[in-house]
Amino acid sequence: MKKNVLLFGALALTTIFACSKEDETTTLTNEQPAEQTVKQPSGIENECSYVDAYWPSSAVLSTTLSAGAGTSSDVTLMNNQNSAIKTFWRGTTVAAPTFRFVQNGTNWSSTYNAISYSTGRIYYGEGIFRDAKSKDASNLVNVMILAHEYGHQLQYAFGLPSKKESTARPNELEADGMAGYYLRRGYGKTTFSSISTAYEFAYAIGDYQTTSSGHHGTPPQRRSAVRLGFLLADPANAKLTASQFDYNFFYYYNGVLAGTYRLAKPSTISNATHQYILSHMEELKRIQSGEMSDTEYFNLD
Repeated sequence: MKKNVLLFGALALTTIFACSKEDETTTLTNEQPAEQTVKQPSGIENECSYVDAYWPSSAVLSTTLSAGAGTSSDVTLMNNQNSAIKTFWRGTTVAAPTFRFVQNGTNWSSTYNAISYSTGRIYYGEGIFRDAKSKDASNLVNVMILAHEYGHQLQYAFGLPSKKESTARPNELEADGMAGYYLRRGYGKTTFSSISTAYEFAYAIGDYQTTSSGHHGTPPQRRSAVRLGFLLADPANAKLTASQFDYNFFYYYNGVLAGTYRLAKPSTISNATHQYILSHMEELKRIQSGEMSDTEYFNLD
């Protein structure tokens, strides 16, 4: 996929939802709360004809997919996964984000995005859903994207990522890693080769605008992030909380970037998993530098 699009979480976006462009109040801030409860907004979205400034003025929110975008089974899968991913990370006491599709007729390119809001919402464009399904009829790519977007919900809730840069790269690479972690540990994909082709979707929308505030990470870096998330999901290790994942993800990823392979074991990682990840550090370095071939990447175990 050659489209250069923006798949992102609306970083620290606070929106007072309204039904008209004139009444909408939007505030952008660089601050994230240390802890917040994800609240379910009211059902008013179904009645509104204006979404927000991140979508076309003619776009509308919907609880269903239009005929050209998907089926009722697709809708059920995405809603079930929205709840399943939340439960995997946060249990049953926290509400799942409000999940809505964004429609804009058959102008698919205008809804080629998925956005996670700090106000407990995930809006998923029909354009990106349709294209992702065309690449994998099982909707693995769409589940991956949704798991990535829920990663941003975890970042909003727990003040993550702990690594700060002048661009969005840490946020996006961590969300990639969280998606890789979920696909193995929560969605049951036991081999990396079974998810690597799905993650080429994220690879294709990586970018080399390394000084831009919206930089998501280079395509090879996004590949290495999901690979590291998959390795951290080693079943020999206890399941990680979001904060534990954050610490371990950047602990090992910083080692990858620095070429440091002799790292002490973090307290939240078992000896077996630590040795397992260390044995893959050279591999991770080759992935993030772009040295690894597509064929080798697609056949990693």
